[in-house]
Amino acid sequence: VQLQASGGGLVQAGGSLRLSCAASGFSFDDYAIGWFRQAPGKEREGVSCISSSHGSTYYAASVKGRFTISSDNAKKTVHLQMNSLKPEDTAVYYCAASRFYSPTSYIPHLVDYWGKGTQVTVSS
Repeated sequence: VQLQASGGGLVQAGGSLRLSCAASGFSFDDYAIGWFRQAPGKEREGVSCISSSHGSTYYAASVKGRFTISSDNAKKTVHLQMNSLKPEDTAVYYCAASRFYSPTSYIPHLVDYWGKGTQVTVSS
């Protein structure tokens, strides 16, 4: 099983970044794929996820309207387009795969597979 994340970096406030997560080694269509983030001294929080089988999405309130998640099932890749970035978006972002999907919550202890993190830094 592999979740390969890419696309992190340094950007100024108001800018954009696109994260990608390439999945392999499991049945992609049976999972919800998404992103958590963890800032120093804070708990890991669910940012967004998408159900690979029916395309439903979840967004944390803090990113709704600014972030957009999409899935390319043929390539087994999920993208997170992050616009209007704020300094408080600074964190390590982790790609994750879960058999459980909910449109109202996204919690770490239901994740089946984790990818390595990618750093996103937003300067003010």
